Amino acid sequence: MYYVPYYVNTPMYNNGNQPIPLPSSQGGVLPNQAGYANNNQMTTDFGQQPFVVDMEQAAKLNNTYRTAIWTGNHLQITLMSLNVGEDIGLEIHPHVDQFLYIEQGQGVTQMGSNKENLNFTQNVYKDYAIVIPAGTWHNLTNTGNSPLKLFSIYAPPNHPFGTIHVRKADAGASKEEYGH
Repeated sequence: MYYVPYYVNTPMYNNGNQPIPLPSSQGGVLPNQAGYANNNQMTTDFGQQPFVVDMEQAAKLNNTYRTAIWTGNHLQITLMSLNVGEDIGLEIHPHVDQFLYIEQGQGVTQMGSNKENLNFTQNVYKDYAIVIPAGTWHNLTNTGNSPLKLFSIYAPPNHPFGTIHVRKADAGASKEEYGH
């Protein structure tokens, strides 16, 4: 097995942060082939293909609000970055279980059976996992002084194949567009 570095879309205005290197398993898509722009920025996710990635490195280097890096028929992996004070936003996925893993930063997660009664609150830090059962209202807020870096696994997928939301506002527009 060999690894080939390639890169996820990062905003052109990312203030000098580096793009995300994503190692591929043998047989993965190589740079400058399908799915890549001329600048080696990944433009699609790698769903339906075998895939190996250093999740900690990928999550820490991600500067987008949400980027889908693998979307299959039964699950989806996204990278997320929440700015200081930013939250995911109170939401519910009626038929989707969700797993969040914090790679950097700290926050507070809230969950409950209805949005007026979030009776589960827990501080979360690096290496904490958050499991959100389908049909549970939830939110995650960055309470630290640096970006909160995490990855999320949805089962089944919750976003269209290839989703990239540079900012939280992009995600809000996408929810309306896709009828969520």
